[in-house]
Amino acid sequence: MANVVRAALVQATWTGDTESMVAKHEEYAREAARQGARIIGFQEVFNSPYFCQVQDPEHFRWAEPVPDGPTVRRMQALARETGMVVVAPVFEVEQPGFYYNTAAVIDADGSVLGTYRKHHIPQVEGFWEKYYFRPGNLGWPVFDTAVGKVGVYICYDRHFPEGWRQLGLSGAQLVYNPSATHRSLSAHLWRLEQPAAAVANEYFVAAINRVGREEYGDNDFYGTSYFVDPRGQFVGDVAGDTKEELVVRDLDFDLIERVRQQWAFYRDRRPDAYEGLVRP
Repeated sequence: MANVVRAALVQATWTGDTESMVAKHEEYAREAARQGARIIGFQEVFNSPYFCQVQDPEHFRWAEPVPDGPTVRRMQALARETGMVVVAPVFEVEQPGFYYNTAAVIDADGSVLGTYRKHHIPQVEGFWEKYYFRPGNLGWPVFDTAVGKVGVYICYDRHFPEGWRQLGLSGAQLVYNPSATHRSLSAHLWRLEQPAAAVANEYFVAAINRVGREEYGDNDFYGTSYFVDPRGQFVGDVAGDTKEELVVRDLDFDLIERVRQQWAFYRDRRPDAYEGLVRP
């Protein structure tokens, strides 16, 4: 029997407040469940605006504890209600002064399997993230979920191949890449990097981007979210670039083994020769 997982992602516009933003994602998740999805992922800091377009202490108000904050608790209830795995990216406060760009991975029974904290933190025009976030310190965990082995790599992380590879070495079958990236900066990279990572590491990738403009800056988030398979091919159509959208696709996890047998990239790795890559 084929190991096919129906997976979903959401690209969304900012509503103006956390309550309505979370409620909107809950409704998208319910619709995905009605369509038979077994896992869903949301965009970077999905319950807030992308406040990193500016540096202002008022935006620390978006932070909340993980897993004991209100948004993750609602996502736990949502997972139990829908029977889906939920990947929920939020602004995490661990303790005063310790803030992270985080994604909680919640299993289909509502249990929090763990969190991923974004490793690579940009500090460039329109993406002033070092003002808010510490670099992630939890490694690159792969979570054994109800649908298979799932990893997370957040936005700017995607430019760095090392984490993609670590997720593959740890057995990831599907990696969610929640993002907030705008048209003029990296649109030409969006359809290159994640498919290339899927090929190099031979797993599925869910690439999620925000869509629309928000009140804290000029960034034009261009959506075009998608799933890509281990051969670097889009699974179904890529989402549009101006409107929010729920994307639901069937992912054949058996393809991972077939591709790894055919291309054998893991067999031919040379970690004995890579020492210089991690030299300071």
